[in-house]
Amino acid sequence: MSERKPYPSDLSDARWALIEPTLTAWRNARLERRPTGQPAKVELRDVFDALLYINRTGIPWKYLPHDFPSHGTVYFYYAAWRDEGILAQLNYDLTGLARVKEGRKPEPTASVIDTQSVKTSTNVPLTSQGTDAAKKIVGRKRGILTDTIGLILAVTVAGAGLSENAMGIRLLDQAKETYPTIAKNWVDTGFKKAVVEHGARLGIDVEVEVVNRNPEKRGFHVVKRRWVVERSIGWIMMHRRLARDYETLTTSSEAMIHIASIDNLAKRITDETTPTWRGTY
Repeated sequence: MSERKPYPSDLSDARWALIEPTLTAWRNARLERRPTGQPAKVELRDVFDALLYINRTGIPWKYLPHDFPSHGTVYFYYAAWRDEGILAQLNYDLTGLARVKEGRKPEPTASVIDTQSVKTSTNVPLTSQGTDAAKKIVGRKRGILTDTIGLILAVTVAGAGLSENAMGIRLLDQAKETYPTIAKNWVDTGFKKAVVEHGARLGIDVEVEVVNRNPEKRGFHVVKRRWVVERSIGWIMMHRRLARDYETLTTSSEAMIHIASIDNLAKRITDETTPTWRGTY
């Protein structure tokens, strides 16, 4: 890390030690393909700290403080890590470590799905937006699939008009490819028969159960199984970049969720915490 006053979002040495091997391996593979073979001058830790700063504070790219690498440089690495699956790989690796720390096997066998519709900023293309008629939100819809302790296993983002069924099918497909050990999944009543049938067709013993809310209770209340994934959405929303969807590409929206998840996972593994944007712990 370069000599500068640290920000609350910066990685500690312990958390950087979890992330550094993957990023260094990626850089070395890139250098082998470069004609000159000369190493890049930018420090990867500074780049990742810059991404955490953007993710945590919600600032636009061009407002990145000058003691980080330039916003163009940081975006170059971010786009490469997004497109080459490095952020998703980090999320996968750290999830396994976090599960082992909790006394569980690295590969989960059960999961929970939920979606969240969020408003978008003015720079988001209309073609990638939609309307969630039920929630009266014009914007995008996020879908996440977590394990039974709330660790994010799969992420998808689309226009808010996309049905719960379509989101659920995307998430189940992604989860099957990444975690073939998953054998059970819980969803709420927004997900219909199509998700149940698709789960049965995946080739592994996936069972989708519908968990209903108690119609006699009004307002928010804890729902069996579902509270886990709802809490996970709350965790990522503490990262201000995710309070609204600012990303031009839906793949960038997914990448920002991965960065928030990586941040949370690394702190979970190392038993660390940093102040949230609300000023609490």
